Amino acid sequence: EFAEAVARRAEAALFGHASPSSTISCRRRRGMPMIKMFASDLDGTLLNALHEADGTIRRAIRELTEAGLHVVPATGRSTLPIGEHGFTGLTLDACCSNGSIVRDSHGEVLKTWTIDPQITEELLKEFPDICFDCSTPDGMFSSGSFEMHQAGFKKDSPIKRIVMRGMRARGGYHEEQYFDQSISDILRHDVCKINCRVTSPELERDLKAYLAERSDRVVNAPFDPVMFEITDVACNKGESVAWLAGYYGIAEDEVAVYGDGGNDIAMLKRFRHSYATKNGSDAAKAAASATIGSCMVHAVPKHMLATMRKQNSRTVIE
Repeated sequence: EFAEAVARRAEAALFGHASPSSTISCRRRRGMPMIKMFASDLDGTLLNALHEADGTIRRAIRELTEAGLHVVPATGRSTLPIGEHGFTGLTLDACCSNGSIVRDSHGEVLKTWTIDPQITEELLKEFPDICFDCSTPDGMFSSGSFEMHQAGFKKDSPIKRIVMRGMRARGGYHEEQYFDQSISDILRHDVCKINCRVTSPELERDLKAYLAERSDRVVNAPFDPVMFEITDVACNKGESVAWLAGYYGIAEDEVAVYGDGGNDIAMLKRFRHSYATKNGSDAAKAAASATIGSCMVHAVPKHMLATMRKQNSRTVIE
């Protein structure tokens, strides 16, 4: 009991203050299943403060996967970032586009949740002055021009705009994006997620009202309130991660998940072992079973490694 108490204090000091539910879990740890899959949001969670998968993060992922554990990015992006500061050289499954596109470690699509084409068509026709970025397994197809797309980022702070430009310059994104697409061009593809940034308060109000009237068919779960991230109502990161775990024969209580924002809440609520970062939103922290440290100090990869090592130690003792 003394050793367990010391371990709990050390864990709290390293990762932040655990919630009451996580303290109870620690006491029952001997009866807990082994964690076989770690699923994590990227920006504000697994990635560092510059939205990079730096050397510390990549080394942690390699150690985990070489031990036979699954590390699964669960992201709003439609593909994993590659390039100098991305996931080049790492073979990872991923739940992309807020879980609506599940890809295997070779980038092949395993499963999709698509938005009803009728909804997509209605949305594009109803709001022609909004640039909708439609995420599909084939790439990103935008209803507006590049200039319309860029205008949506004017609401970001100057610092955030600099960081985003840096990500693109370093190869932070890697996907085909096509602008000025007609509705018929877009509907030729399976639209899984629709993103947009609305600069007009009136348009924002009207779009929110439009989506609220169709809440039985689509859901808007943005990581940041300045955005819209629309998927089929049956889809979220939690559903997607649970599907992938089942695909590999992994039970849900053998999965640990991590998040920080609005599009992580369903995932954090669903899984028993769920962790929000200290820099995350209040809603994410409330949904998680515990709060750990900040992405700025690599709290998530450290927590993953600590979990693996504790499991290995427990297996030896038993």
